[in-house]
Amino acid sequence: MTPLTDSYGRVARKLRISVTDRCNFRCEFCMPKTPVWLPRSEILTYEEVHRVASLLAKLGVEKIRLSGGEPLMRKDIEKLIGMLSEVPGLQSISMTTNGFLLGEKAAALRKAGLNGLTVSLHSLKPERFSDITGGGVFEQVLAGIKAAKQNRFNPLKINAVIIRGCNEDEVADLASLATNGDVTVRFIEYMPFDGERMWGMEKVFSGKEIVERIRERYKLLPVSRENGSTAKNFKFADSAGEIGIITSITEPFCADCDRVRLSADGKIVPCLFDKRGFDLRPLLRGGASDKALSDFIRNAVLQKAPGVETLLKKYSKLDHVRPMHTIGG
Repeated sequence: MTPLTDSYGRVARKLRISVTDRCNFRCEFCMPKTPVWLPRSEILTYEEVHRVASLLAKLGVEKIRLSGGEPLMRKDIEKLIGMLSEVPGLQSISMTTNGFLLGEKAAALRKAGLNGLTVSLHSLKPERFSDITGGGVFEQVLAGIKAAKQNRFNPLKINAVIIRGCNEDEVADLASLATNGDVTVRFIEYMPFDGERMWGMEKVFSGKEIVERIRERYKLLPVSRENGSTAKNFKFADSAGEIGIITSITEPFCADCDRVRLSADGKIVPCLFDKRGFDLRPLLRGGASDKALSDFIRNAVLQKAPGVETLLKKYSKLDHVRPMHTIGG
């Protein structure tokens, strides 16, 4: 089978699936305060998701990450995980979650076949955490992370979006969560995917600044970056842990991007920073053959944009792309 390749020679090996646009948080950098949800009839069924994932696995995709919105809000999500775990060719299935429902779900997710978990945690101050997330309960998310550790998810990561004037003072404290080696903490630059269109370059706390803040407390050593990785990784010189820095704005990693996305309503989104989506749902629900679906996917990936790096060189500023909850990151 010919690899799933775009016009720049990048080969798609990872699929990110948004299983819902709904979320029980209202993080300011992700979604509007009063979102308009997709009609449930437009959300792909688990059988439709499984079919698309199976076709992409035949085209060379090796890893799947489930996201949302908040994926744990999708009823019986462990059923989908079980279905995906039986797809030939897939090496791992992981999930990004806000962690609120993780305490009650962790064991079932692991049993169903989920390998890795990433939990979003943007502050260690309960009141600030509540403000950022629109009412999220800090202690419940911590309980979810504890449950993930108990169920031995591997890898287990914590994601923190850092915004200038909001939470950059917590960078070193967040990094300290990784010093035991049982989680990796990843810091993400603020990107133009907020719900209220408040994003601006002046609010970006750069990866370089993040590393400098951490080095005020810890000695860091660089780790070789894997091809296609979204993060630059560092290990602590004096402990077992690692951190990652995702520099989507100041130092993009588009040249070897190996990801493609499937939105909750069935659109193939080859590039996160491209507003285009290629609607697969009419084919899925119109009796199309596997070949027709595969050809459609190949054509969509072939049209993948060069990425944010090119946009930054071409324009003086980045425009808002979409609320993040509509595609899942």
